[in-house]
Amino acid sequence: MKFFAVSILVFWLVAVLLGRVLHLNPDLIDLHAILSTPSEHYWLGADDLGRSLLARLLRGVEVSFLVAITVTSVTMCIGVLVGLIAGFYGGKVDRFLMQITDIFLAFPGILLAIAFAAVLGPGIINLMIALCLTGWVSYARLTRGQTLSLRNRQHVQASESLGAKVPRLIAYHILPLLTSILVVEATYSIASVIIAEASLSFLGLGIQAPNASWGAMLRDGVRYMLVAPHYVLVVGFSLMSLILAINLGGDYLRASLNVQADA
Repeated sequence: MKFFAVSILVFWLVAVLLGRVLHLNPDLIDLHAILSTPSEHYWLGADDLGRSLLARLLRGVEVSFLVAITVTSVTMCIGVLVGLIAGFYGGKVDRFLMQITDIFLAFPGILLAIAFAAVLGPGIINLMIALCLTGWVSYARLTRGQTLSLRNRQHVQASESLGAKVPRLIAYHILPLLTSILVVEATYSIASVIIAEASLSFLGLGIQAPNASWGAMLRDGVRYMLVAPHYVLVVGFSLMSLILAINLGGDYLRASLNVQADA
């Protein structure tokens, strides 16, 4: 499973680089190739406008990586900051921040993202903003729970008794101990963001034409499933393989870090 996950991730990363090096044009229209099946000119076939599915697939995975990495980085920073403050100070600060967190948890994340995306309007920037507004909650609760436990560790209390300030206590004595668990959480978050981006684009609230997006490609391909099944199969299999590889990688990473921690 480890080899499979790494192989798929490396394959997609190399594919993105090759797409840039070969200067593939995902927006080039060929009316004679509309919904054509895979051939020597169109290795994965063409879409309903005669555009190369291979070129659009590579541009789509590039957009997915961009959105996933950006959203995961922003949500991690927000969530970790909220969780550290809540867990370290406790009391009224903890209750106030956790009440806000619970409000966001009361609604399914994808529904909140749809609502924010509908209010903000379609587009990649608004899409990332909508996902950032809903994705920080899991990091906040995870960090808060771990910080509550680490706050009472002897090395933290000893540093505090020696006059260490709060920023130093958090930066040098608490945050480093959270790194492994946050890395694992970020791995699963990347897969979730890719699915969310594809879902919002499928609904027309994400990446807009003519920009390539796997979700939008699935939406367009569903209409031609009976006459051009390769359209949906190519995109669907690509999305499934990428998500599966990321999740398997997260499982392996979690197991490895747990073993090291126990040792």
